[in-house]
Amino acid sequence: MQINLKINKKTYSVEVSEDEPLLWVIRDKIKLTGTKYSCGKGLCGACTVLIDNIALRSCITPAISVQNKEITTIEGLSENGTHPVQEAWKEIDVPQCGYCQSGQIMNAVGLLNKNAHPSETEIDKAMQGNICRCGTYPKIKAAVMLASEKGGVK
Repeated sequence: MQINLKINKKTYSVEVSEDEPLLWVIRDKIKLTGTKYSCGKGLCGACTVLIDNIALRSCITPAISVQNKEITTIEGLSENGTHPVQEAWKEIDVPQCGYCQSGQIMNAVGLLNKNAHPSETEIDKAMQGNICRCGTYPKIKAAVMLASEKGGVK
């Protein structure tokens, strides 16, 4: 079936199957590869995108379910990495291997969209579903806190 998706403020008309995950539409059809595939079951968070400013796992979200919604991928946060959360990530020097980082950043933005000034406990709870094999969790928390202090969202 043919659907229209609004991704990063652009509308794309794509052919999808009824149960095709948004992740594969974003990566394979729209060619935005910042959103990563990892577990395919919504457990690790590498595929996190924003749907109407709420962080969701794109690997388990059917593309047809997000028609007429605002989808934001890591590429859509800013043209040159200047979103406050991306800036905090750079300032704290969070990434090691970097594979999970787009999902981590998108989840952090989703948290700050809901709660501009979360406590450390709220950050831990919100970010616990995003797995980092390198174990950069203390830096991730510090970056979320820094982004919060600097205004957090655009």
